[in-house]
Amino acid sequence: MFVGSDITSEYKSEDGAIHILERRCKLDVDAPRLLKKIAGVDYIYFIQKNSLNKQERTLKIEAHNETFANRVVINEFCCYTVHQENEDWTCFEQSASLDIKSFFGFESTVEKIAMKQYASSIKKGKEIIEYYLKQLEEEGITYVPRWTPTVNTNVEKTVSVQKLTSSPAVAIPGRGDAVVKEEHVNKDLIAGSNNSPDSVSGTPEDKLDADYIERYLGDLTPLQESCLIRLRTRLQEAHKGKIPKDEHILRFLRARDFNMDKARELLCQSLTWRKQHKVDYLLETWTPPQVLHDYYTGGWHHHDKDGRPLYILRLGQMDTKGLVRALGEEALLRHVLSINEEGLRRCEENTNVFGRPISSWTCLVDLEGLNMRHLWRPGVKALLRIIEVVEANYPETLGRLLILRAPRVFPVLWTLVSPFIDDNTRKKFLIYAGNDYQGPGGLVDYIDKEVIPDFLGGECVVRIHNTISFDS
Repeated sequence: MFVGSDITSEYKSEDGAIHILERRCKLDVDAPRLLKKIAGVDYIYFIQKNSLNKQERTLKIEAHNETFANRVVINEFCCYTVHQENEDWTCFEQSASLDIKSFFGFESTVEKIAMKQYASSIKKGKEIIEYYLKQLEEEGITYVPRWTPTVNTNVEKTVSVQKLTSSPAVAIPGRGDAVVKEEHVNKDLIAGSNNSPDSVSGTPEDKLDADYIERYLGDLTPLQESCLIRLRTRLQEAHKGKIPKDEHILRFLRARDFNMDKARELLCQSLTWRKQHKVDYLLETWTPPQVLHDYYTGGWHHHDKDGRPLYILRLGQMDTKGLVRALGEEALLRHVLSINEEGLRRCEENTNVFGRPISSWTCLVDLEGLNMRHLWRPGVKALLRIIEVVEANYPETLGRLLILRAPRVFPVLWTLVSPFIDDNTRKKFLIYAGNDYQGPGGLVDYIDKEVIPDFLGGECVVRIHNTISFDS
C-alpha cells in the first residue's frame, strides 16, 4: 500500500516536452507480522523515477528498492505509449526482476510476497487507468491534442523536497531506459540547487590545502577532493548548522566509491539517525549496566602497527544468550554504538599522536569457545541488526578484522552474517583457524609483539573478562 513520498529531484526542459520527477516512496507491504518484526521495519522505501516525454508521447516509470538493498534487489519498469497505428489506443508494458541474496532465512516467503505484490500491482495498474479515464470523461475531456513546442521563460530547474499526498493513481514500477539524454538529466540532478558548488568551479574554495590533506585526510585525487568539497558545501546549504568533519564525510564518499549522490543520501540518513537517537552525546550519557562490565568480553587495547586503535572481542567466551536475555537488544546495540563512537574519538587522538591520518581501527575477534549455543536465534537476530546499523552509520571505520581460532561451527555463523556485510568490508577480513595466527602472515605482521595478548601466546596481559556464562 502506498503511504506517501518525498520529491528528491525534478527536471523540466525549456520547451516543456520533457518532465522528469524522482521521489522516495514509502510503502506498507502486506507481509506477515513475524517477518516484519524480525526484519525490524514497518515500512519499506523505494526510489521511483517518472520520465514524461510529450514529444515522443511516452511515460516511463522505473523504481528500485532502497530498504534491504544489500539483501534483496528489486527493479521494476513500466511504460505507457500511444499506439503507432491507432492513436485511440494506449499501450502499456510492465516488467520486474527480483534477486534475493539473503533474508534471515525467509527467502521463500519474501519471494512469495514479491510475486503477490507484483500481480496486485499489474491488476491495480489497470484499475488506475480506468479510474482516470472515467474521470476525464466526466470532465468532458475526450481528446488530448498532440504536443506542440512552447517557449517557457520561467523554466523550472531546481531540486525540491516536499511532501506529497497519498495517491492511488501511482503504482511502484521499475527500471528502464531513460527518455532523455543523460547529459540533460544529470546536469540538474548533480547540481542540487541554483547555488550548486558547480557554479563556483575554479575558485580557491574548490581546493584544500595540500598540507591539510596530507595531515588529516590522506591521499586524494583531484576528483575525490572536488567531491569532498562539493558534498560539504551541499550539506552546509541543506543543514544550516553543524555538519560532520571532513574525515567523516570522506568515509561516506569512500563507502560509495565517491558517487556523490549516493554518499550524500547515505550520510543524510545517518545524520538524521544520529539526531533522532542523540548519538552525538552517547559517550557522555551512556552508562553501561553492571552486567556489561561483568560479562561483556571486549575492550580497547593499544594500537596496531599502522597506528590504528585496536579493539579485542573474545566472542567465543561471551554468553550472548545471557546478555540478550538480561539486557535486551536495544541496550546491546547502544553499547556497540558507544564502542564505535569511542573508536572515532581514538582515531582522532591517534591522528594527532602519529602525525598522519588514522581514520579506522583494527578489530581482533577471538572465537575460541564458539559453539552452537552462540547460534541462538534471538542472539543472531540481534547481531544482524547491530551489523546493519553499524554498516549504515559507520562506513569505512573498520580498517582490518582479524578473526582468530575459528572453530568448525564458524562457517555456519559466517553463512548467516556475511550477506549483511558490505563487499568492501568483507575484503578487510583475515580468518585464521587453529594456531595459524602464530605463523608467518599471522598476528606479528599486524600487531607489535609486545602488545599481543597473553591468551594468544603474547606477553601483554589483557584485562578482558574471561567469563563463559553467567552460571559459571
